[in-house]
Amino acid sequence: MITNKKFILLIPIIAIAITLYLNFGRKKDFYYVGTVEATKVDISSRISSVISFFPAKEGDKVKKGQLLVQMACEDINLNNELAQKDFSRAERLLKMGSLSQENFDHLKSKKDDTALKIDWCTIKALKDSSVLNTYREEGEYVTPGSKLLTLVNLSEVWTIIYVPQDLLAKISTGMKLTGYLPELNMRPFEGKISYISDAAEFTPKNVQTREERTRLVFGVKITFANPDELLKPGMSIEVKLE
Repeated sequence: MITNKKFILLIPIIAIAITLYLNFGRKKDFYYVGTVEATKVDISSRISSVISFFPAKEGDKVKKGQLLVQMACEDINLNNELAQKDFSRAERLLKMGSLSQENFDHLKSKKDDTALKIDWCTIKALKDSSVLNTYREEGEYVTPGSKLLTLVNLSEVWTIIYVPQDLLAKISTGMKLTGYLPELNMRPFEGKISYISDAAEFTPKNVQTREERTRLVFGVKITFANPDELLKPGMSIEVKLE
């Protein structure tokens, strides 16, 4: 029988044993860390012109079909008017037999070309997105290829984590898992594996320890639905593989 005195002496030992178990004996959850990324689209000019109106501003939420940039296009408008008149005249002459089919086709091609360039003078959003960056101002002259702004789609974001070879047999494309955002008290975000790399690589250099950096790993892309747009590019997200 344990006396009261002996029991009292055992209490610190029991407490130490419980503490050691909680700190070392129990298996802790392991989280892979990735950086949130989003699909970005650079919008560039297709023509040479002065920017007459630039309503898009950084941080704006834009809807599909919303005007982003309007070009002045004075010379293109003049050419388009002339091409339309020439084509109308060509149609009449072709019916009268006074114009060859070859010349008619040439004038029609010229009319279609200028009409296409008129469309390029107005730049609209192709889908719902956000304006990430703008690079030009109203009144600036731009040439074909000049970058005007960058759009980003935040409704769906993704990250890449790097896992060792022995885990590949336990994961597959389409597999659902959970990501956690430390800045929001480990708020969970449901995601799924959208891509698994076919080739091994060394762990990226931003991993802290030299031992980890020398390991061969496989990149795993995880996509997250982000309807509230809480996940932003550049954030760190922690992913748990069950």
